[in-house]
Amino acid sequence: MSVSPTMTQLVGPLRKELADSLFSCRVLVVGAGGIGCELLKNLVLTGFKNIEVIDLDTIDVSNLNRQFLFQKKHVGKSKAQVAKESVLRFCPSANITAYHDSIMNPDYNMEFFRNFQLVMNALDNRAARNHVNRMCLAADIPLIESGTAGYLGQVTVIKKGQTECYECQPKPTQKTFPGCTIRNTPSEPIHCIVWAKYLFNQLFGEEDADREVSPDTADPEAAWNPADAAARATASDQDGDIKRVSTKEWARSTGYDPVKLFNKLFKDDIMYLLTMDKLWKKRKAPLPLDWTEIQQIESSQEESCGMGLKDQQVLGVQGYTQLFRRSVETLRSQLIEKGEGAELVWDKDDPSAMDFVSAAANLRMNVFSMNMKSRFDVKSMAGNIIPAIATTNAVIAGLIVLEALKILNSDFDQCRTVSLQCYSFDTLKPELHHVLSNLTHLCICFSHLV
Repeated sequence: MSVSPTMTQLVGPLRKELADSLFSCRVLVVGAGGIGCELLKNLVLTGFKNIEVIDLDTIDVSNLNRQFLFQKKHVGKSKAQVAKESVLRFCPSANITAYHDSIMNPDYNMEFFRNFQLVMNALDNRAARNHVNRMCLAADIPLIESGTAGYLGQVTVIKKGQTECYECQPKPTQKTFPGCTIRNTPSEPIHCIVWAKYLFNQLFGEEDADREVSPDTADPEAAWNPADAAARATASDQDGDIKRVSTKEWARSTGYDPVKLFNKLFKDDIMYLLTMDKLWKKRKAPLPLDWTEIQQIESSQEESCGMGLKDQQVLGVQGYTQLFRRSVETLRSQLIEKGEGAELVWDKDDPSAMDFVSAAANLRMNVFSMNMKSRFDVKSMAGNIIPAIATTNAVIAGLIVLEALKILNSDFDQCRTVSLQCYSFDTLKPELHHVLSNLTHLCICFSHLV
C-alpha cells in the first residue's frame, strides 16, 4: 500500500521540539466545509495527531466542487464524520474525534475549550464566530480566525491580552435599499433581484406590507412637495390595476395567469410609473414590455450570451419571458398541491423559485435598461452568496497552519493578520500571466524555507 508523503517531507523537517508539540497537542477545528476540509488535510500532513472537529451541517451536492474530502455518495451525511473518515484513509495514525453538532450547544462550554492548546475557526457565519471568540477568550486559548469570500481571504490570530478579539472592531451589516428605489427607480441589478424576491413572497409566500412591489405613489421624488405626493397616493387607490389590494388576492383572482401577471408587472405598472414624470427628469425612463409583442419575436432573433454551463448563460427577453411563464405555472401547481391557504418559502436551492426570481429580475432589468444577468449571478446575489473558490480556501488553510506553527513555537510576536487576494487568470491581462507564474514559483520556493 502506498503512503502519501507528509507535509514535513514536502517542505522539509520541523525542529524536534516543534514536531513533538504537533504530536502531543490537541486542536479543535470548528467547521468542516470549504476551509475546514483543506485545513484537516493540512493538519494531518503536517504532523498534528490529536484533532477534534465539529460541524452542524450535512453534505450537499453543491459542496462537491470544492470540499474535496466529500464524494457524491456522501450527500446527506454529516460533514464532520465524513471528513474524519476521509482523512483517516490517508493518515490512519491520526486520532480524530468528530461531532455532528453546533458549537453553540451548551455542552461545549469553557471547560470543553480548555481541553485544547489551539482552536481554529473554519466557519461561515458571524454568530458562531462571535461565540467561539468569546469562549476562547474566557478559556484563554489561542484562536486562529479565518474566512474567504470569493477571491478574498483572511487569517488572524486572536490571543487574550495580546491581540484584538474578533468583536473588537464592528463588522459591516447587510446592505439595505430604500423601498422607493426598489419599487420605482432601480438603477442596479441587485435592486431588481430584491424586487423579484419580494414579488415571490407577495404572490406565493407570506405577504409583507413593507415589501410591496407595486409603484410607490408616495415617492418624494415623484412630487415637488409632500402634499402632492400624499394626494397622488390617495388617487392611486382608485386606479385600476394599481389599486391597493392584496397582490396575492389579485393573482388568485386571475388563476395565477402568467400572461396577466406579466402584463401587470412589466407593462401596466411600468406605464403607471411613466405618469410620475418627475422621476424621469434626470434618469432614463423605463420601457414597458408587452407579452403579445414579445411572442412575435422570431426565435432566431433571440440571443443567448455566453458559452459554457446553462446557469452561466444570459437569455434574451423572449427566453426570460418563457421562463417566467413556466416558473409561474410550476409554483401555481405547488400551491394547489399544498391546499387552501398554503404558502411557499423562497429558497435559492429550489429550482422553480430560483427560475421565477431569475426571470422576473432579468425582465425588470431589461425594462430599466440594465444588462441582464445569468442565473448563476442572480443566485449569488439573491442568496447573498459570494461564490466559494477552492483555490482561495486552500491557500487560507495553508496560512492557518503556518500561524499554528508559530503559536506552538511560542512565537506570538511573529504572528500576523494575513489578507489574501487571489486573481483568476481569466481576469488578468496577458502580460501579467508571466509575472504571476514567477510569483507562484517564488511562493513554492519560499514554502521550502518555512
